[in-house]
Amino acid sequence: MTMVGRDSESAAVLGLTSGVLILTGEPGAGKSTLLGLAADRHRGRVLRMTGSESEANLTFAGLHQLLRPVLGETAGLSARQRSALLGAIGLGDAEPHDTGLADAEPHDTDLGDAEPHDTDLGDAEPHDTGLRRAEPGGVDSGHGGPPDRLLLGVALLNLLSDLARRSPVLVVADDVQWIDAGSLELLAFAARRIGDEPLAVLAAARDTAGEGTRGGATAPFSGFPLRTLGPLDATAAGLLLDRQPHPPTGRGRLRILDQAAGNPLALVELARANGARGADSADSAEAELLPPTDRLMRVFAADLDALPEATRQALLLVAADDRAVAGRVEALAPAEAAGLLRLTGGGHDGWRARFRHPLIRSAIYHSAPLAARRRAHRDLAALLGAEPDRRAWHLAAAAEGPDEEIAAALEESAARARGRGGYTAATTALERAAELSPGRRDRARRLVAAAGVAVSTGQPHWVRGLAARAAELTDDPALSAEASLRVGQVLTLSTEHDTALSLLLRAAEDPGLRRVALASASVAGFYSGDEEYRLAVRARAQDDPWTLAVTDPTAHRSERVAAIPALVERADGDPARLISLGAMAWLLDETALAVRIFDDALHRWRLGGTLPIGLGCSAGWAYLDHGLWAQARTAAVNSNSAGAGLPHLDAAARSLEAAALALTGRTDEARTAGSAALALVDPHRSRAVAVRARWALGMAAVADGDHVGAYEQFRLLFTADGDPVHYACSFPGVAELAAAAVRTGHGTEAAAIVERTADRLAEDPSPRIRILIHRARALLDPAHAEPHFAAALAEPEGGQWPFERAQLLLDHAEWLRRRHRITEARHQLNTALETFRRLGARPWIDRTQAELRAAGIESAPTSPDALTSLSPQQQHIIRLAARGLSNREIGERLFLSPRTVGSHLYRSFPKLGVTARSQLRDLIEASCPS
Repeated sequence: MTMVGRDSESAAVLGLTSGVLILTGEPGAGKSTLLGLAADRHRGRVLRMTGSESEANLTFAGLHQLLRPVLGETAGLSARQRSALLGAIGLGDAEPHDTGLADAEPHDTDLGDAEPHDTDLGDAEPHDTGLRRAEPGGVDSGHGGPPDRLLLGVALLNLLSDLARRSPVLVVADDVQWIDAGSLELLAFAARRIGDEPLAVLAAARDTAGEGTRGGATAPFSGFPLRTLGPLDATAAGLLLDRQPHPPTGRGRLRILDQAAGNPLALVELARANGARGADSADSAEAELLPPTDRLMRVFAADLDALPEATRQALLLVAADDRAVAGRVEALAPAEAAGLLRLTGGGHDGWRARFRHPLIRSAIYHSAPLAARRRAHRDLAALLGAEPDRRAWHLAAAAEGPDEEIAAALEESAARARGRGGYTAATTALERAAELSPGRRDRARRLVAAAGVAVSTGQPHWVRGLAARAAELTDDPALSAEASLRVGQVLTLSTEHDTALSLLLRAAEDPGLRRVALASASVAGFYSGDEEYRLAVRARAQDDPWTLAVTDPTAHRSERVAAIPALVERADGDPARLISLGAMAWLLDETALAVRIFDDALHRWRLGGTLPIGLGCSAGWAYLDHGLWAQARTAAVNSNSAGAGLPHLDAAARSLEAAALALTGRTDEARTAGSAALALVDPHRSRAVAVRARWALGMAAVADGDHVGAYEQFRLLFTADGDPVHYACSFPGVAELAAAAVRTGHGTEAAAIVERTADRLAEDPSPRIRILIHRARALLDPAHAEPHFAAALAEPEGGQWPFERAQLLLDHAEWLRRRHRITEARHQLNTALETFRRLGARPWIDRTQAELRAAGIESAPTSPDALTSLSPQQQHIIRLAARGLSNREIGERLFLSPRTVGSHLYRSFPKLGVTARSQLRDLIEASCPS
């Protein structure tokens, strides 16, 4: 099989043996044909998932298609993963059919595996940055609730990886725009974690730019390699026409070429219609000239005229629901013979109709009168008593006006969808239920409920639209307040912090929503950094320690720190609350405690509850400050909004990644990431992100020895008057500002800012701030530096920030050497060098070695600690393996297949100079920050 004008695209799909490729294009561009070509030529197993309009709102319908042929192989998964997968597709805890292929993963050399602990994801609000607080008593608690989509994603990844170990696997996903959101997200989750195994995902989606596809249903595939199928050129279009059974000529040919505009399907179908009408009528000047979409719809609908009435009736039913084939196979036979559709299945899973192209299905459905369509839906609903979700949707499609019974059925369907993690389906069901509600208050109530669920889809425009429609229907203060809350919550994750704050403060006027609204408002205020809003939220916080800490982490700091242990105990293992408390500890400069809380929270979240799409930039910054740079970069990757239209969250992730890259000396990449972060937001309205991005850019300049550039960036952390641009994020840059200032002649200006900062924080400074202030003063006033160096180095909590302590040692050593106190300087330099090597801070390693040479010591040829020569992902794998986790357990934590984990370990062992897993513990203990 060859495709005219698609040589490069054909080569791309046939050459896909591992990884992901997404095909896009208008209907009829040839996407499905390319998928069929790849499937036919694939030398291995092909699994399929095809979107269907009738099942777009049925959670995990696509996953069911994908898993049907391999249910037996799920026996190789852990019991929890298997139960999750089978439960998601409605099979409960039933044992899969044993095919004899589902063997446990073998124990290989020293990279073997054990039965895993499982992970979880479910009903958290998406894109959690670590500062969001869960609503009290709500579904964010992580106890029970919907199935964990992270667990499902890891289970699907492990299943596909196991299959690929036996034979190459190609997953073909067609009509992605109609695959239910839950299935699509799981497939995208697994696709993002394909390693070097013979596993490939080939997907096709309509080019839906500007169409508002189901609240962003295709967003999970954002960022994958993409190939767009454009129109055929004139030569290829002419060749395709020439290959048709009745090639058009003359005026008819020109008309077809003009109106088809290079669309292969349109060319073929119009040529077929031209041949059926005959050359004379086709060449007539009175022939209709229709817009392409209308013309194709007319062509497809015209095919129905020659079919028997029974066939047309059956076609309408399967157009309304492509699973409505049972009992209609004979009636559909003429349509299949005409090439309109193909019937598949017929076994245990029943028959299914697959139309030659979605436009055919659409044409069949819309060519029928509205009354006939409604009657078809009623007939289908009558047959689906055992499937309440499908029944509810057919009843809704058949409704001629408001109907409370149908609205209630949809509301129940929404609850089931949400319980299974299908937020898009649940929102859509609630939205339709609202439309069918007879009473205005019920319509408003259901729209507000839909907005609440839509927050978890991370789609601000959708939430806003639902809330706006609700506001037009009701004057109920409680509903209005909840609508404001929901819009404010989703906008907190966007760049519209001012609007979010205004809405959340309005919602806080409702006593029942006050605490959660103020908690969300404090997060928006943190991101914004606006003093007026920060003070407004703080004034209303009363005695809530978390909100007070977020809005002012420097006031009564010791009191807030002392409260954390009791708050952790009161959280009772709730990972959502623990995440918030980890963020609180980080803001209060209790970095070691923050890391411990974050580790515990994320572990609990994966094991027993819901995991947000964004793991939290606050966790990433805590890891970075604590010297766990690989984990920081992992947090940055996992905090990306995955195409959900949240530039603020993407900017936050970019700034964190930029910082980690700068510290390891990858300065070009750091500048790219930092500049991208600043380009995504307004630095005057998203001060937290802007300040962190500038800190990262400043550190990249320091790493390159560009002191002028460094000073320019660090100076932007403070206003012209010397006040912090951001009330919390600016202060960690004060010592770097001083260091750059003394090298660029700005010492006086920097000294004024340092003293202004010291005065501002004098009441109860954190150990970290005390160290940074002392370091800054020592650098700015060398004649009186010794007591400041001594005080900073004597700070007992200084080990929480290993990089900053190593910088302090290096600065002190340089000061000592210039005063010819060489022996003391050498000790400081060697200690600093050890830390820099362990961290992989290459620019600072070079600088320290230069100082050692100046002190008369030729250090042994050095390179960063062997561990830091690995990628961040490999470092994380090694650290987990050192703790005794199996390949499968590591894969579940890092969302990789066990095969990929084993491959990383195999490649990492020689670089680390170890031959056995048991040696990793000693290696890691020697490399861990104190």
